[in-house]
Amino acid sequence: MNDAVAPVLPPVTDPLLFNPQSRAPFFEALRSYITKDMVAFHTPGHKYGHGIDPEFMELVGPNMFRIDLCELPEVDNLHDPEHVLKEAQELAAQAYGADYSFFLVNGSSCGNHTMILTVCNPGDKILIPRNVHKSVIAGILMTGAIPIYLKPVWDKELGIDHGVTPENVKAAFAQHPDAKALLVVNPTYYGVTGDLKAIVDICHAHGRPMLVDEAHGPHLHFHPDLPLSGVDAGADMVVQSTHKTIAGMTQASMLHVNSGLVDVNRVKKVLQIVQSTSPSYVLMASLDVARRQMALHGQEHLSRTLQLANWARHELNQIPGIYCFGPERIGHPGVYNIDLTKVTVNAAGLGISGFDCLDLLNERHQIQSEMATLTNVLEIVTMGNSERDMQRLVKAFQAIADQIRSEGLPPTLHPLSTQMDLPDLPPTVMTPREAFYADTDRIPFAQSAGRICTEIVSPYPPGIPILVPGERITQDLVDYIQQVYAYGGFINGPEDVRLNTIRVVA
Repeated sequence: MNDAVAPVLPPVTDPLLFNPQSRAPFFEALRSYITKDMVAFHTPGHKYGHGIDPEFMELVGPNMFRIDLCELPEVDNLHDPEHVLKEAQELAAQAYGADYSFFLVNGSSCGNHTMILTVCNPGDKILIPRNVHKSVIAGILMTGAIPIYLKPVWDKELGIDHGVTPENVKAAFAQHPDAKALLVVNPTYYGVTGDLKAIVDICHAHGRPMLVDEAHGPHLHFHPDLPLSGVDAGADMVVQSTHKTIAGMTQASMLHVNSGLVDVNRVKKVLQIVQSTSPSYVLMASLDVARRQMALHGQEHLSRTLQLANWARHELNQIPGIYCFGPERIGHPGVYNIDLTKVTVNAAGLGISGFDCLDLLNERHQIQSEMATLTNVLEIVTMGNSERDMQRLVKAFQAIADQIRSEGLPPTLHPLSTQMDLPDLPPTVMTPREAFYADTDRIPFAQSAGRICTEIVSPYPPGIPILVPGERITQDLVDYIQQVYAYGGFINGPEDVRLNTIRVVA
């Protein structure tokens, strides 16, 4: 047996003697491979870094390129794993409590596509909340499925959407008993979770699978003070962005599957289609070691993370004009539980938009936030943050608040004079796929009310579409999107990202 190929896991008779989660078989195989004096006549073209630009090599170091490999016997094949990758994915399933886990190198977007393509055929209905990521809409475009939108709970005080409730789901299945599946977002970008167990039970009572876009929840399973994860709740397919809140590299995600209502062979077939045929071995190595790290030390790391986030939340709430919601919101409509590692700072009390607040943090205090909305700035706290990070965050918000209170708003900012409610859901008059492939006209966005949208329009981040193909544009939506853009929001999706124009059905 080649020394880079991991042996079969021995039976565990005493966990004190052997913990299989201490292995990182794929990472170990890569590390073993680069000790050999190999000559490469295969891709990638840089040949273990020998052809890399010297400045790039100086910046990141040689080992990054030495483990940038392709499908070689010693390091396995993502699309047909037989040894080290197979074992690494089995260890991930064991760590998360799933029947199967699959490494994703195209991000959680690829996982969302896979879930929908697995359970839906063209023309099938699927229940989804309206505040899904645009990759879910893309998956629906690919399948030709028909989305049935569930309206999430709008929190007017905070200016954010939460999730769907069991009551929403029951009503949706009563109205659409032929729906093939339900997809939910858990947690939301702001850390809010729904009653997943109750929603799973409703789906399974109808014999339908539950799919979870848990991009922001790969850490939930590993600490008792965090909300229930999708896998632990019994969901059938769960996508997680390992890179978002634990230590995977950007674009590295996982798809967890529980068999029964889901055909695992179809999952594998779909992954063959939507995953790159040249997967990054660097990203897959990061998945392997991120899983090991959480399985062995996750609770310890997350306890510290929660302490940091809760300290910052408490200190920020002492600043006049600032509000960071926390456990006191549990029990409010749409809020079943909260992932407290997310620190959502509502800055409306300062009289400025979240977009301007984000810019001030960046430009004046060298603090990069995750994202902003009209009224909020989101800070994601992970085990990679330190006490110094949290102190700088609190001091920066204190400085911004003090300056506004003593000097007034800087002339470059847009005073937040009013907060518009999120517009009602626009009427759906065509399926997304029909609208996407329809003949189009390009017209001024300001004059588009009444026309049928053919593009995905998403303030980004977080990438939640405010308009999707097939919806009739309303004047309320035009006004809202123009306000978001005027306050500094970035629009993603349409050809004209400045939204002077938009494509509509001809």
